[in-house]
Amino acid sequence: MSARLRRGLLSALAIVIALVWVFPVYWMANSSFIPNIQLQSFIPTFFPAPATISNYVGTLADGSFFSALGMSLAITLTVVFFCIIFAFLAAVAISRFRFRGRTSFVIAVLIVQMLPAEGLFIAQYKMVSAVGLLDSVIGVSVIYIAAVVPFTIWMLRGFVAGVPADLEEAAMVDGLSRFGAFMRITFPLLAPGLVASGVYAFLQAWNEFTVALVLLPSESAHTLPLWLRGFVQASATKETDWGQVMAASTLVAVPVIIFFLIVQGRLTSGLVSGAVKG
Repeated sequence: MSARLRRGLLSALAIVIALVWVFPVYWMANSSFIPNIQLQSFIPTFFPAPATISNYVGTLADGSFFSALGMSLAITLTVVFFCIIFAFLAAVAISRFRFRGRTSFVIAVLIVQMLPAEGLFIAQYKMVSAVGLLDSVIGVSVIYIAAVVPFTIWMLRGFVAGVPADLEEAAMVDGLSRFGAFMRITFPLLAPGLVASGVYAFLQAWNEFTVALVLLPSESAHTLPLWLRGFVQASATKETDWGQVMAASTLVAVPVIIFFLIVQGRLTSGLVSGAVKG
């Protein structure tokens, strides 16, 4: 009875924590369907009745939304693609091979993760400006990749190290080459780790604000986080239309939700299996 009671209390606590965590997301989506006048009332509205889509219509009427969406997608997909490739090759090298400078490389990866991003803004701006890549997908993507790759290396290293090398050796005994054994035996087992690393890279690139603010000064090259900030500032010249602000925030979150729905199965298995491998 005591064990059952303890499990029940822990389950109830988990539900309460989940509700507290999800409430801001619900409030954002709920407020996006409520007229601005009703939002300014002292009485909170927990369910939009009657609901309205005027906030979304007003938000999408701003043509810069689609430009910012395209910019964010281009940068994010570029970062995810190259981060997975670079981190995967580095993780395989660290886990499978012993080479001169391996320890120094591992230490360098750790040091890079310790550097505060704010301390690099001036150097990054001068570097990107010197090669003429301000307000470009390539310029921002290079900086994002350099910031995300070190952590993704550590994520993938655990997955690669968790796959026994004996599997590849057995496949080589059966006639496969080293490359063939790796691609046909080891690589499929690393799929959850690749998905987990891709999710991390996606979130970092999609939600990043400060680096984009420095490297994308032109309004025509803004990403969605920058567009959302400009949207709020534009509304600040009059009484803030919080309904449209919430609608804009919901639109920014929709691609992330879609991405998670696509990869959620692989992501769950990847996080669980990678948690106990070092």
